[in-house]
Amino acid sequence: DLQLVESGGGSVQAGGSLRLSCQSARVTASSYCMGWYRHSPEKKREGVASINPYGGTSYADSVKGRFTISKDNAKNTLYLEMNSLKPEDSAMYYCAAVIASLCEYDYDMDYWGKGTLVTVSS
Repeated sequence: DLQLVESGGGSVQAGGSLRLSCQSARVTASSYCMGWYRHSPEKKREGVASINPYGGTSYADSVKGRFTISKDNAKNTLYLEMNSLKPEDSAMYYCAAVIASLCEYDYDMDYWGKGTLVTVSS
């Protein structure tokens, strides 16, 4: 079973920044697309960003220019750098993965972490 473990969530004021991390034994390697998703009580789960095995990225319009997804294969870690945070970014953020060559930010994923909570106050 593939385990994904998120960290880095917290509480920040609007305009602030956070960096989320997702660690796994192997998913940052060649075969996996990886992504970040979020879910809040007010909204259904939505894709935020994805990165394919070749480093290509995809973002939801709501986070373009503010969030950056990246991965460090040597550390088996996926990141989501979040800047200029807004209250509407508040949600549980999940790391996810799927064996695929290409994936958009809202791609169907097979493996999920348990999430890390981000709260942005106004």
